[in-house]
Amino acid sequence: MTHPVHILLVDDDPAENLIMRGLMKKVSSIEIHLHYCETIDAALDFIKSGTPVAMVLMDNRLQPQCDFRETVPAMRQHGFIGPIGVISSSLADPYFQKFEEYGADFRIDKAELDPTAIEFILREYVTKS
Repeated sequence: MTHPVHILLVDDDPAENLIMRGLMKKVSSIEIHLHYCETIDAALDFIKSGTPVAMVLMDNRLQPQCDFRETVPAMRQHGFIGPIGVISSSLADPYFQKFEEYGADFRIDKAELDPTAIEFILREYVTKS
């Protein structure tokens, strides 16, 4: 792939940004530019800024919102049409079974995120040929 893929990570824990950056650097087949916002408001401003974003990785819980059932629809209402993946440290809550009803394209446990999973997600949702 010749063009970099821009991913927006929205997570209120700055440590997750560092972890995701490390994982993204290990994906060798795709050049990834990771952007980071700590709040949904900052993410909405980022989307409105016109910076290209191919995919959003949204932490399940962001303060003051409850969970992705509020944040993902907000992204959609502000015009983001690309894939949105919900990332969480646990997918046990029953509402994760209805993630598509809230505008999310996929959900994944943070423990499952590794370079292979990231590459698969990008090939499935962003770089389809």
